[in-house]
Amino acid sequence: MAKMTLLEIVQDIMSDMDSDNVNAINDSVEAIQVAQVVKATYYSIIDGKDYAFLYELFRMTASGTTARPTHMSLPEDIIDLKYIKYNSKKTVTAKDLFSVIEYKTPEEFMYLTDARDSTATTVKVVTDPTGITINILNNKCPQYFTSFDDVTMVFDSYLATLDSTLQASKTQCHGKRSIAFSIADTFTPDLPVQMFTYLLNEAKSTCFLTLKQMANQKAEQVSVTQRRKMSQDAWKLQTEKGIMYPNYGRNRATKKTPNY
Repeated sequence: MAKMTLLEIVQDIMSDMDSDNVNAINDSVEAIQVAQVVKATYYSIIDGKDYAFLYELFRMTASGTTARPTHMSLPEDIIDLKYIKYNSKKTVTAKDLFSVIEYKTPEEFMYLTDARDSTATTVKVVTDPTGITINILNNKCPQYFTSFDDVTMVFDSYLATLDSTLQASKTQCHGKRSIAFSIADTFTPDLPVQMFTYLLNEAKSTCFLTLKQMANQKAEQVSVTQRRKMSQDAWKLQTEKGIMYPNYGRNRATKKTPNY
């Protein structure tokens, strides 16, 4: 099955339900109801899952101020951070040297930075937006990071002789992005092509039950088959070690305490 727009999914479901044809989702109340079921079904499929297509590479956003040279933030749509790498080369002409930055809990990070001599020339005392001061080294590339608010990442050092602040262009990150679903005719759900059969038949089965008060055995059978296949594929990725990561990341989507 090829990818389908939301309107095409709604039209397919309404055709099977023997409902009136529509040329747009807003043409009828029932079409809007079907679209809402598709949306709920989509989030039911996605929520809490670690499908590979939900992850992507991205860069951090630099603070842009020398007052906080080692503060960087995550893009708004990133909800789970897997790793951060930083280009630790020491001169402009040196070859790139991306190193994984080690996460420390806020307590561990503050214990580390508080032990530094705030009067030393190699230490820059940075004032966090909270008013707390942090002793940041200014003579080496970052080695550790933490986050106090699940949005801004604070690194322990930067190389002032090379850059006045940490640079977004020198970051390599990997994490899970949030997903948006729009009730619009041309909207195409963000799914791999092989999952559209699952979405269509799961939504179709739900629509028959909730809107027609009757079961659609064929749609339910296809949905169950596809659900099992998706579970097997996810297990295969993990057992083959193709998608296995240490968990540094935040999880804003479930509103839980960050789990780095």
